[in-house]
Amino acid sequence: MEIKVAVIEDQKQTREMLAILINGSDGYECLNTFENGEDALALIPALAPDVVLVDIHMPGGITGIECVARLKAACPAVQFVMCTSLEDSETIFAALQAGATGYLVKSTPPVKILEAITDAHTGGSPMSSQIARKVITFFQHKDDKVNAERDKLSGREQEVLSYLSKGYRYKEIAGLLFVSIETVRKHIHNIYEKLQVNSRTDALNKVYPKSQG
Repeated sequence: MEIKVAVIEDQKQTREMLAILINGSDGYECLNTFENGEDALALIPALAPDVVLVDIHMPGGITGIECVARLKAACPAVQFVMCTSLEDSETIFAALQAGATGYLVKSTPPVKILEAITDAHTGGSPMSSQIARKVITFFQHKDDKVNAERDKLSGREQEVLSYLSKGYRYKEIAGLLFVSIETVRKHIHNIYEKLQVNSRTDALNKVYPKSQG
């Protein structure tokens, strides 16, 4: 069974090369190509491709990222793989947040593009190696930032905040730590001051962002 593909790319030569690559390879079919986001938005839902390769910079008012966001809402089963020359972290994460499941740079070899199409179709998230490195680096730095916030607190303050994150009340925390409620309140006051926040939710979001959903 062939994987049905569509291409959104403003550069004619690149668009035609991708169509030739896809149609010339066993197991793939290029249903159509689009030079702008407006045409893609109008026609792709009816085409129902399995995978769409999307450039980011395109003529007109709709970028590839906006196009993905709107098409993903209309066709949630379709997989979108960015294929672009842009490699900055902000653009990468904007595309992924919009609904892209993969991100390739335009220098990707043809065989790797075909592999990425298959990967996206079968549940994977294909990325060029340099893009994957940037994603990993982002989360490593994010964890470092969270650890830096936690390290501002004393051991006892971290313990109090940990109990707060589990839903314990002041009286219950006082009993668990064998201290008075006033002591717990003092620890919480110090936590807020050190983290520069004004509420339990803000404190937890700074130190335990993943636990806050």
